[in-house]
Amino acid sequence: MNLKLAFKFSFILFFIALNACAQSNNNENMSNVVKTISKNILSNPAAKTVITRFSVPKSYERQTYQANSFQYYLTNFPLQDISAKVYYFNGKEKQNDVCASVFDIDVGKKDLQQCADAIMRLRAEYLYAQKEYKKIHFNFVNGFNAEYDKWAQGNRVKIVKNTTNWYKLAPAKGTQKQEDYSYKTFSAYLELVYSYAGTLSLAKEMKKIALEKLEIGDVFIKGGSPGHAVIVVDMAINKTTGNKIFMIAQSYMPAQSIHLLINENDKNNSPWYDLSDMDKLYSPEWTFEKTDLKRFE
Repeated sequence: MNLKLAFKFSFILFFIALNACAQSNNNENMSNVVKTISKNILSNPAAKTVITRFSVPKSYERQTYQANSFQYYLTNFPLQDISAKVYYFNGKEKQNDVCASVFDIDVGKKDLQQCADAIMRLRAEYLYAQKEYKKIHFNFVNGFNAEYDKWAQGNRVKIVKNTTNWYKLAPAKGTQKQEDYSYKTFSAYLELVYSYAGTLSLAKEMKKIALEKLEIGDVFIKGGSPGHAVIVVDMAINKTTGNKIFMIAQSYMPAQSIHLLINENDKNNSPWYDLSDMDKLYSPEWTFEKTDLKRFE
């Protein structure tokens, strides 16, 4: 065998070995993920949405929602591969593995999109997709109402100490353009919101909801420093008893991938949480009171 042929043969063997190693690692990753999720719930690991990847326990059924609703948006939100990990904004992998699946949405390059911010992101992205621009608004911690529509119309925010006001941004030289609803401008608006809003402000502007009235899109939120928030992204109802089960998603500190949470206290049905025996919501990284449930108005 000449030298060139020998080199080519060696390269082929190396490629085969490398591919086999990658396949082995993928299988190991899949195995590790499945350990945190009930096997009877993970119906289709290759599926790309919450509603298609996870099934409901026996006697439960999901409701149907209109395609333009927030509920439909969340249950059909794109997911990364089942083996995907949670990463911080700086690219480091999160070591505390409490994730059932990772949402296919960026976390940004700054330590901004934390718990309440991720929820505001999902809500704003939904409204932006619906072109409901006037409904996109969030309060800063000091009470200032940051309205996306004003931002898109060329206004900007000036903050001096604890006083916040709008001012008009001059149009670019040689143009008369005042409005800009581009995604780039939308993202800049959200970054501003993340900087000056949080669990404390979001908890105050949302409406309190009784636990038995829980719906997809509702938020368990404890305002403060520290505080935390998780959002309900799926729900099913028992056809006989009317009991509800639900799934929740979060980001956290430092800013990290938005991810669906496992249920460490019910491994037979994880990632579903059961409303019937809930004295508190014991999520993996925070415990919420029953009275912490709120809804966007």
